[in-house]
Amino acid sequence: MTESGTTTLREKAIALLAVSIGAFVFYTSFTGAFESLIQRSVFVAMIATLAVLMYPLFGGSKLRPLGILIDVVIVGICVASSAYVISNFERIMNDLPWAQPVDIALGFATLVAVLELARRTSNWVFPMIVTLSVAYAFFGYLIPGQFGHRGFDAGYLTEIIFLSDRGLWGMLVNVASTTLAAFVLFGAILLHTGAGQTFFDLAARLGGARPGGAAKIATLASGFFGAINGSTVANVATTGNFTIPLMKRLNYPPAYAGGVEAIASTGGQLAPPIMGTAAFVMAEVVGVNYWSIALAGILPAVLFYLGVYSTVHVIAKRQHFKPVAADELPDWREALTLARVSPIIAAVAGLGFGILNGNSVELTACYGMIAMIVTVTVARLLTGQSLSEVIRIIVSALQEGGRGVVIVGVLLVGAQVFVAMINLTGLGIAVTGAVLEVGQGNFWLIAILMAVVCLVAGMGLPTSAAYVLVAAVFAPAMIQQGIEPLIVHMFVLYYAALSVITPPVCLGVFVAATIARTSWFQVAIQTLRLGATAYVLPMLFLIYPGMLGDGGPVAIGHAVLSGAVFTLSAAHLLGGAPMRGGLAVSAIWLLPAVLALMEGWTPTLLAAVILLGLLFVSRAELRRQEALSAASPG
Repeated sequence: MTESGTTTLREKAIALLAVSIGAFVFYTSFTGAFESLIQRSVFVAMIATLAVLMYPLFGGSKLRPLGILIDVVIVGICVASSAYVISNFERIMNDLPWAQPVDIALGFATLVAVLELARRTSNWVFPMIVTLSVAYAFFGYLIPGQFGHRGFDAGYLTEIIFLSDRGLWGMLVNVASTTLAAFVLFGAILLHTGAGQTFFDLAARLGGARPGGAAKIATLASGFFGAINGSTVANVATTGNFTIPLMKRLNYPPAYAGGVEAIASTGGQLAPPIMGTAAFVMAEVVGVNYWSIALAGILPAVLFYLGVYSTVHVIAKRQHFKPVAADELPDWREALTLARVSPIIAAVAGLGFGILNGNSVELTACYGMIAMIVTVTVARLLTGQSLSEVIRIIVSALQEGGRGVVIVGVLLVGAQVFVAMINLTGLGIAVTGAVLEVGQGNFWLIAILMAVVCLVAGMGLPTSAAYVLVAAVFAPAMIQQGIEPLIVHMFVLYYAALSVITPPVCLGVFVAATIARTSWFQVAIQTLRLGATAYVLPMLFLIYPGMLGDGGPVAIGHAVLSGAVFTLSAAHLLGGAPMRGGLAVSAIWLLPAVLALMEGWTPTLLAAVILLGLLFVSRAELRRQEALSAASPG
């Protein structure tokens, strides 16, 4: 909006194009996608144009006229290349054409345009990595040893990047334009039909009245929102603007308030259904059904939030953090009205119908969207709202869905080029050989090495992009150790997601620190403390495949018990659960945690018994300290 309150031409164009993208996604989800190259190229042209409008170059500066010129050129290149591919898609798919000079120019110009948009929507790290992968494909012949290769000329690279379905129009772009976009739109409609406020009210009622209530609200609300919006940074920025000031108002240390929000928002990237938008990509890469990925992610997500919630609870009891005042909590009757709850029920019912009917993922999401739209229309009309108000809600949801697809869409276009270069040059095979050589056959050394590499390689990147880049290069090293591909890719996803809160490049922490108005380093320390269990959790995937639903009921039950014992033991250790004898005695919480990491039922059952005993002793000590505090004068 301008100062006079009128909408600028650019803002109108953003709204119109975002709604158009939302409508395109809805239509193709319901009727089925167009021919692959047509679907993908139309999608790329639309999101590239919207990205230019949403992230104008040199906006608000004296260089804006130059920025306008460059923006027009970028849009022209992306639209022209998409139109070229649409008009030649049969020749590209059937004849595998040789690259001509015009193809080379248009192909590399489109790649540069996409990488520039990726820089605007995220940062310089991602486009730099993709650029280096293309340079490696060009000049690999100059590199000696196992990382060298014969090198490829511009014509051949153009045939891969531009004149095929392996580069700019590849598999990841297909995922972005179909299943991923459908669920982003599903989430936008869900939130715009009132579910957003309902989720927050439920989080407030479930956690707010207990000790440390504000931190528990942040934990639950961020989990609800993060499972839908697919971005740690966006989650921190939205829920954190309410939860962090609330915690500070109740005398929580600012760094602690920021840490709670940062780690809770990160967990949303690992919770079904969207899992940081990486679940859909993983389904394509691993070659399994999307619903298998979503089911596999349930138990780890529950353990993640059990760890955060338990640590927050222990700290609250020790630090005497008060509950949120009753008059600040929403009323159950307001939170659970028919108008508020019915869209959520309809969404679940729509998804259930699609799943039971055996429909595609995008059509299943579409059934959920249709159910929500019908339900919210009826509910709002019954409460006295006009049809125009309902239409405004639906249009706003389509607009938000269209905008939400832009960042991840642009990044996945660039990521697909990176994957194509890795496959072409054999870098993944070379890295696998190097990792196995360094690990010298030691499975756990290789796993730890992989975890560190994932954390470093994913820094500064959104979850989906970090997952794709890391999985393409490093996942084969673990798969060669005989680990199931799904387990390996979930392992990679977790560490790629955790990289967003891992110093020194920890974007989620930076945003939380800005809201908390404190040092990012202090927030990072608190985040690592609260989320320490999450850094060990992927290792449990390797010990207990049942944690991802593999091996039958007994294996799953063993994984649940071991995971819960480890998580609760670590939470009480990190939270500083009171034990008579001080810090040295508190280290005894390590005993059940370590036993839970050992294979076999015997150490698991022993760990569970020890944990129950420690919980009893700790609670007795807490009551003793509270009694002494109450009896002391003043």
